[in-house]
Amino acid sequence: MINLSPIYQDLVQQARGLLANEHHRVANAANLSALIFNRVENINWAGFYFLEGDELVVGPFQGQPACVRIAMGRGVCGTAAATRRTQRVADVHAFEGHIACDPASRSEIVVPLIVHDQIIGVLDVDSPNPDRFSADDQAGFEALAQVYVDSLASTS
Repeated sequence: MINLSPIYQDLVQQARGLLANEHHRVANAANLSALIFNRVENINWAGFYFLEGDELVVGPFQGQPACVRIAMGRGVCGTAAATRRTQRVADVHAFEGHIACDPASRSEIVVPLIVHDQIIGVLDVDSPNPDRFSADDQAGFEALAQVYVDSLASTS
């Protein structure tokens, strides 16, 4: 595993404990989004979107009400899902096609969730601060997303 800052090492350890022996995708998404929202500073939304057909549908989250459906390839979430690559956006207003669910959000990071080479959704985290997410945050959220994906192993 790559080197994570102490904050993310602790979060990953907490996430593993929280999701251990539970394989329900909604329950684990709910608990992980709550953990992130309550432990990561300067964020205003943390949650999941799950792929259904050709669109992402909002799942468990913490924060303001969210957009319910996002087309693949649209916005930061749809782009992360379509490209299967983490999107770290310093200024969401400069991201072409950004979908403004919460006008207070200024930066965003979205990590694709891939199980058995299939995209199943994304982990999405927003911040009211411009340029909030660093490469360290990206590595941390990717590690947390992997804990989530690993928790589903017995159901996939």
